[in-house]
Amino acid sequence: MNDYELTVVLPGGASSAKKKSINEKLDKLLKSLEGKIKKTEEWGKLDLAYKIGKEDSGLFIHFNLELNGMAAMNLKDKLHLESDIIRYLIVKNPKSK
Repeated sequence: MNDYELTVVLPGGASSAKKKSINEKLDKLLKSLEGKIKKTEEWGKLDLAYKIGKEDSGLFIHFNLELNGMAAMNLKDKLHLESDIIRYLIVKNPKSK
């Protein structure tokens, strides 16, 4: 198992119910991939450097995850299909073994 960092950006006007829904979907998806969320941080609503679609602000949520390599690739594919997420970035934590 490796440590990964995942940051997702939701539209700036996303409700708390939408945030909760994304957290639940991600938790369920990680359980199916035999991974887990170690830590979640909400970075809040921030202005974007450029518009993404019609959005000029985004709600940033950061996750520390534990996954194996192939599960990280599968997670990336699943996040790409999620319509509520306007951007995401998943990277392997360089401090992991």
